[in-house]
Parts: sequence; C-alpha cells; structure tokens
Amino acid sequence: MDAPIDWLLEGPAWVRYRTRLDLLGKLEDDPCVIEDRKEMLADPQIKGLIEELKDWPGPVCSRHNDAKLHNHKIAFLADVGIKFEDPGMSEVISKVMDLRDEDGQFEMMAKLYKRFGGMDGIHRRWFLCDAPNTIYALGRMGLAEDERVVDALEQLVEIETEVGFPCKGDKRFGPNFHGPGPATDPCPYANVLMLKAMKESKKYRDSKETRLATEMLLKFWEERKDHKYYLFGMGTKFKKLKVPFIYYDIMAVLDALSRYEWAVKDPRFQDMLGVVLEKGDEEGRFTPESVWMAWKGWEFNNKKEPSRWITLLVHKWARGQ
Repeated sequence: MDAPIDWLLEGPAWVRYRTRLDLLGKLEDDPCVIEDRKEMLADPQIKGLIEELKDWPGPVCSRHNDAKLHNHKIAFLADVGIKFEDPGMSEVISKVMDLRDEDGQFEMMAKLYKRFGGMDGIHRRWFLCDAPNTIYALGRMGLAEDERVVDALEQLVEIETEVGFPCKGDKRFGPNFHGPGPATDPCPYANVLMLKAMKESKKYRDSKETRLATEMLLKFWEERKDHKYYLFGMGTKFKKLKVPFIYYDIMAVLDALSRYEWAVKDPRFQDMLGVVLEKGDEEGRFTPESVWMAWKGWEFNNKKEPSRWITLLVHKWARGQ
C-alpha cells in the first residue's frame, strides 16, 4: 500500500513536517522542512497546546485515560517534533521540572481514594502509568541527557521485573500498592510508556530492559484470547483507530513497539499491524473509528473523514520506522 504523499502534504504544517522527515527521508536543513517547521510553530492549535501547558500540572488526574491531562498533551507535542527551546516551551519545561518529589521523580496532581490503598483527597504523586509519559516527552524534546531526566528514568527502569513493568507508583503508597490484578502481573500500559521513554535514552534503547518490555506486549497480543492483565483486553474497542495516544489501544501499542527494530520484525507485530492495514481505503488513507472529545477540532477527530495524522503514522509503521 503506497502512502498518499501528495494528500499528506496538503495537511496541517505539523503533518507536512513529519511527512517529509518520516516518509520522504528529508533532513532538518531541507528548505521545505524548515518552512513547514516554521509554520508548525505558528499553527494556532500547536501554540494553543503550549499555552495550556504553561498551567502545568493542569487538570487533576482522577483516571489515567483522561485526554485532558497535560502529560498526554506534552507527549503529543513531542511526537510532532516540538523541542524544548521552541517559543513558549522554556516556561513549560521549568514548571515540569519543579513538580518532582524528593527523589526527583516527575509528579502530577492526582485524586486519591483511601479505599484503593491511598488517602482521600488531591495529592502530588506519580504512577508508572503517567511519569514515563512526561519523561518520554522531555527526552524527545531534546532533554534526554539532562541529569534530572536521566535520574528519573533510571528509577523507573529499576522497577522492571522478569516479566516486564508492573503496576507501581509513588513510594508513599506503600510497598503493597498495585492495580486491579495480581502484584506479579505486568501492566501493559506501563510497558507501552516505558518503551517510549527508554527509546530516548542512549543507555536503554538497546537493552535487556527494552527487550523484556517489547516481549511482554508481543506475548500479550499472542495470548490475548486467553487472559487479561489489570483489566486490559484486546477486543473490538482496543482495535479501533484512535489518536492521540492516550491509553492502551492498538495505535499506542504499535507506536511504542515500532521504535524497536527487533519488535517490528517480529511476526506478532506484523500480525497486529495487519489488523490496522486492513482498515485503509483504496487510496491508502485511514479514518478514525473513535475520538477523544477533549481534542475536538483537530484533524484526527472526525470519524467521517480520513485523518492525515493517522494515515502518516500507519504508513510509517508499515515501513518499519
């Protein structure tokens, strides 16, 4: 299936920018890439997200699949190519760095419940299903070697077990904290986020830790009909095309795994990708099957029309990138 390049290059500046880099193999010093990036930074929606993030940490987290949460928005900006030195980002980065615990881990404001092993009220905490998202974004934006980012990532990598990353959180939850499943089980979503965060690190991008996490996700796909981890299934809802990457679904899993060459070559990855490729139209375009209402107005938020962003991502994965 050929990528509809001409159609992609008629889209928003951030789509054009990534199309030239990811599908056409252009470099950052290419005149068209430079112009697209300039227009991307002036795009009202991109500028709007940056302005929103100046209110970091933003909305209180009462559920991790809340598309309004700032850690999802900063990760999206990292995905399209926003850098830490871009206009407006210095204020954002400063506030992100300020919200760390005594060990240096990136926190968020979370609504906790005593009945779930925490304490009632809103508190500064971190979970393995949010902190890696922030670390990924900072690394992708050019801060992967910043000692604060390095230290935070290493703390999380140490949590991994022989089956991947489990459900864990702030030490103030106590040693017995874990989600709705056996403490010995891995958390699929945590593994997705950690794979993205580790790929930005020179130390971990080709390590036993990343291989363990990729195997966890690939094995789960292979055995998806037999069991679930922490209530995560891989049924009809999981397979719907939906962006940005807010939670555990087929787009988020493919995006995380596609960053590792050995995972892309695995038949299980190709099988998962095949499910998505079958959804393309005759022109190689892909239409969202579900949307996040918090992202209303974005070009990937219309179930009646093909999305250039989704189309770009799928063709990128199909090329093994």
